[in-house]
Amino acid sequence: MTQQAAQPLSPARAIWLMTKMRLTRQRNMLANNLFRKFRKKKARDGIAGKKSSLWVLTLVMVLFMAFSFVSLSRNVVLNMGCHLVADSACHLVDKDGDRHDNLELTADELHQAPFQPELTHGLTMVVTLLFGIAVLLPLGSKELAQPDWDMEWLVTMPVERSTLLWGRLLERSAANFSGMFALLPPLGIIGWYSGLGWFAPLAALAALFVLLPLAALLHTLADTGLRMWLPASQLRNLQAVTGLFSMPLMYFVMALGMPGASGFVMDWARAFPAWGGWTPPGLVLQAMQASSLAHAAQAIALLLVQTAVLIWAGVALMRYQLRNGVVNAGARESVRRKQPAVAGAAARGGLRARLSASMSPIKRRELRLLSRDRNFLVQTLVLPVVIVASQMIFNGKLSSFEELGQHHTTTAAIAFGIGVYVLMLSAFQTLNNEGQVLWLLYTAPRSIESVLKEKAQLWGALTMVYPLVVIGIGAWYTTHFEWSMLVLLLTVFAGIPIYSLIAVSLGVFACDPQAVDARARVRPTYIYLYMLLASFYTWSIYSSVWSQKLVVMVLIASMALALWQKARDALPFLLDPAAAPPPRVSTSDGLIAATAFFIMQGLATLMIMQDATTPTLKAVTMAFAASGLLVYVLMRFVYWRSKTTGVPAILRGGDMVLTLGYGAMAAVVACAVGLAYMAGLQHSSLWPEIARQMSASTGTRGWLLLLAVLAAPLFEEFIFRGLIFGGLRRSMPAVPAMIMSAAVFAVVHPPVSTLPVFVLGLCTAWTYERSKTLLGPMLVHAVYNGVILSWQFWM
Repeated sequence: MTQQAAQPLSPARAIWLMTKMRLTRQRNMLANNLFRKFRKKKARDGIAGKKSSLWVLTLVMVLFMAFSFVSLSRNVVLNMGCHLVADSACHLVDKDGDRHDNLELTADELHQAPFQPELTHGLTMVVTLLFGIAVLLPLGSKELAQPDWDMEWLVTMPVERSTLLWGRLLERSAANFSGMFALLPPLGIIGWYSGLGWFAPLAALAALFVLLPLAALLHTLADTGLRMWLPASQLRNLQAVTGLFSMPLMYFVMALGMPGASGFVMDWARAFPAWGGWTPPGLVLQAMQASSLAHAAQAIALLLVQTAVLIWAGVALMRYQLRNGVVNAGARESVRRKQPAVAGAAARGGLRARLSASMSPIKRRELRLLSRDRNFLVQTLVLPVVIVASQMIFNGKLSSFEELGQHHTTTAAIAFGIGVYVLMLSAFQTLNNEGQVLWLLYTAPRSIESVLKEKAQLWGALTMVYPLVVIGIGAWYTTHFEWSMLVLLLTVFAGIPIYSLIAVSLGVFACDPQAVDARARVRPTYIYLYMLLASFYTWSIYSSVWSQKLVVMVLIASMALALWQKARDALPFLLDPAAAPPPRVSTSDGLIAATAFFIMQGLATLMIMQDATTPTLKAVTMAFAASGLLVYVLMRFVYWRSKTTGVPAILRGGDMVLTLGYGAMAAVVACAVGLAYMAGLQHSSLWPEIARQMSASTGTRGWLLLLAVLAAPLFEEFIFRGLIFGGLRRSMPAVPAMIMSAAVFAVVHPPVSTLPVFVLGLCTAWTYERSKTLLGPMLVHAVYNGVILSWQFWM
């Protein structure tokens, strides 16, 4: 050891090293998750190197979340300005006597004059609550209940204990990303409407330099004292309570930005005491709202003095907490006392034995782990109820159980929302909860895919209890029955197993077994993706059009199967950082190609139309052909570059005679069903509109035939049979794959033709399964469209 290295560290350098270590660790974890594809890794022979495009998805999610936070912060400020200021001009009454709020008028008022005292007090409450969230969220992390405490090895550094405590405050201030996301947008918006203009972001950053150290101080005081006083079992209980308490605070703040929020949230903001303006959050607002430079300097000086005194006192208190060392003299773990025998224990044991015998060992193990981890138990089974109840109560959508029987759509949304959160906190964590022993699942005498299937089934069944309870309460208070209630019921109960599969699949991608920190083993990007998918399905619950519900249900189900297939392919390589599954055609390729095809078709139609107000059949046909050809060429190019296996072929490797024979049989069945369906439509109320459209297309029948008989069979069969059905066939038997691919094919067509198009999808998928080439289904599709159009022209 050199003489320079043997010298003790200076306090400033020790604090800087601690902060740098924490930030470097955060940076390395982020780079490891997002930019893995840019690091050169040598792949083993025959195994593709692992690539990651997670950084693109993460960037999109970060931008979306940042936009959402800024928009919500703006709504909170304007909505509070509209409701708290008595003489605000935002309240308008239309000609029908209905009252409306124009928040843009509030924005003009805030720009022209300083905030009214009522608004300042309300915003002080908001910033104070967000400051509390910046303390509670880090405190409720898994770090609190971990048996190994980093302070126990930090004290081995050759520096004074007070220096370590100051370093702990600085590092936790710099790494409090939840506090930054909670405080920065609202402070920036408040600064903007306070007249700071483009200096508002700088003022918000300056406020963070004061508030985040105070949040770190409270976090460290609680963390240090609780670890010294409480055993680990009670720490886990406290961590669970902390997580429960932080969620209502978040939704309370969000409710302040909702126009239809309950009145009591504004009443609480209006009643916030004036002395709150002299706390650090209140002084930040005073500095931003200062009418002169002298007033701002006084507020800033008082804020800095308060911060310095509080931090100094906090460090002194922490030094007192650690006066006897960092290891508690008492036992960290409490010993479980033997429970006395009680009457009926044998009966309960018999019932427990029967329930245990009805479940597989995997499911019994999952329930045992759930019962032992109290924090996981509370977060899984209690926290979702708190989250959804907070949303409904604070947003004014639910004030009593009786309303569940009056607003059935809201009841269904609540039932599905609780189920989604339960799955996010349980099924999503299936691999992450294994921790460092994840490798044991790979040693079991069965496939890990089957293990995950059982876990998905278990959590889907447990989650179903919550929707049943909510809907049962709604049914109890329902005074009259409507058939739409049954549709809502089926929508919710169909969504739970679908999202159970999605949660387990995304949990595979979100899990990072190589992460040292347990908190970093779940990539948050996939959590946001899961919630976006859940919001898409929730929209279908509120939709009153049955066809829209069916489309969303089929598309989400197909996406669940696609994600499961991707997860199944990735499972054997999950513990290997340098290997990835070989490229093969998958269901997700078909869904991506179908999405790109329809988007390109819409854009191409707009380009071809130019100044026309409505698209002509010629423009639609040309756009359809150009988009289909482009998607076909791009997919072929991607498959060629990645050396993908299982790429569908039009004729290569097939028997022409068998292909024509299977195609003829399938075409007869599809045409028979289509003609029978068209004959039935003649006696329905839809036929006059269909006849009118056919009469209007008399001059463009050539383009219509070209679109239906040539372009559609070529490109749609490549996407729906070659990619979607071919990808599904790799993960399931032929019949379920036929049904699922036919359902996806049917829902992208007009609702009036869903049934015959579904049968056509079954026939073409059967032909592809038999002939192994795309020529057969293309011929079936062309013949079907030609026969149906000819019959319509003749009629």
